[in-house]
Amino acid sequence: MSIPTDPMLDKPYPPESHTHGGEAGNPNMAEREDSPQPAARQSDLWAEFEAARHRPLALRLRYAFIRTYRPVLDDAEYRSFDSMAEYRAWCERHLPSWLGYGRSL
Repeated sequence: MSIPTDPMLDKPYPPESHTHGGEAGNPNMAEREDSPQPAARQSDLWAEFEAARHRPLALRLRYAFIRTYRPVLDDAEYRSFDSMAEYRAWCERHLPSWLGYGRSL
């Protein structure tokens, strides 16, 4: 078995990236590499792909994005600020930190 190389670095990948256990020992990769999917499962996947391929683009785009409510941000149609500093101050005062609009630490 030959060791795969990275053409950009011209040296072998680290050994753990191509172990029997898959990508860095990831058990999900091991399933994919070591055991081929049953033919029935492959045909199901192919049928799903074919069905999706024949759907109109507008429908595919409609189902491609998940709308998530963002507290405060989605409560008003729009907001405008005179400066970026004013916007950042408003974000820090009004938005929950988990939205990620606060200052970086």
